[in-house]
Amino acid sequence: MITKSLQGLALLLFGVCVSLTCATAQELTTLKGCKLIPTAWADGDSFLVQMPDGTQYTIRLYGADCFEWHVNDETDARRLRAQRRYFGISEAGGSPQASMKIAKDFGKAAADEVALSLKAPFTVHTAFADARGDAKHKRVYAFVTTSAGEDLSERLVRMGLGRAFGVSRETHTGKSSKEYSAFLEDMELQAAKRGVGAWAKTNWESLPTERQAERLESEELSLATGTDKLTSGQKINPNTAARDQLMLLPGVGEVTATRMIEARPFKKVNDLLKVEGIGEKTLERLTPFLDLPLK
Repeated sequence: MITKSLQGLALLLFGVCVSLTCATAQELTTLKGCKLIPTAWADGDSFLVQMPDGTQYTIRLYGADCFEWHVNDETDARRLRAQRRYFGISEAGGSPQASMKIAKDFGKAAADEVALSLKAPFTVHTAFADARGDAKHKRVYAFVTTSAGEDLSERLVRMGLGRAFGVSRETHTGKSSKEYSAFLEDMELQAAKRGVGAWAKTNWESLPTERQAERLESEELSLATGTDKLTSGQKINPNTAARDQLMLLPGVGEVTATRMIEARPFKKVNDLLKVEGIGEKTLERLTPFLDLPLK
C-alpha cells in the first residue's frame, strides 16, 4: 500500500513508539474534527488525515484489511492475490487477469466508501504506533469513528469491502484486542452470509481450494525467504522492523509477522516464544537473524 511521509511530531514518535505493545501501554489520544485529505494513493485502510491543529498523518486502520487498489510491485500483487483467494474470487470460468481485476475494483470501492464515510469531520483514536507495512512508508495505526458514530473498520468489514485481519489493540471503548478482532470476525461472517461486497463474487465451491493454495504458497515463501534474502551476519530488530522486513525472517509469513507486531516489545530473543506460531525450533532458526540480546 502506498503512503506518504508523516510530518512533525509523528517522526519523533516513530522513534520511541514503534510497536503495538508500546501503543497498548500508552493511552489512546482522541482527536475530534479531523478531515480526510484526498490523495491519489489512498485506499480503504490507509489514507491521509489532517488533525485539528493542521498536522497531517497517514492512518492505517486497526483490524481491517481492504483489497490492494494500487498495485505497484510484486509484493502488492501477492497481497492482492492473497485477498482474492481469501474471498474466494475464483479464476474458474474466467482468466486470472479478470479475477484480479474484480478484486482490485473492490479496492477502489473501499477507497470510495472511505471518502464518502469521512466526508464530514470525524474522530481519530491513536497512540501513534508505527504502522509501516514496508520500510519505505510511514504511517500510524488508529481507530476512526465517523461523524455518524460508526467505527470505520467495522463498516468496511460489514459491507464486504475488507476482511477482519491485521493488527489490533484495546479500543477507546475498552474492548480488548481479542474482543475487537472477534467482533470484526463476526461482522465478516454476517457479510459473507448476506453476500455483500466482495462476498457477492465468492465461488463457495472453490474457496477452500483457493485458501489452501495461498497457505501452501505462503509456507513455501516463508521457508525460502530466510536463506534467499538474508545473508549471514544480516540482522533485523523485531521491535522496529516493518511487516515486510519481518517476513524476510525464515519461517515468518504475513500472519506471524502481524502477531510479532502485536507482541512487541521484545527485550531478549526468548521473548519471541510468546508469539503464537513461534516455538523452540522456529526460534532457533530465527535467532541468527535477530538483533536482540540472547538473554
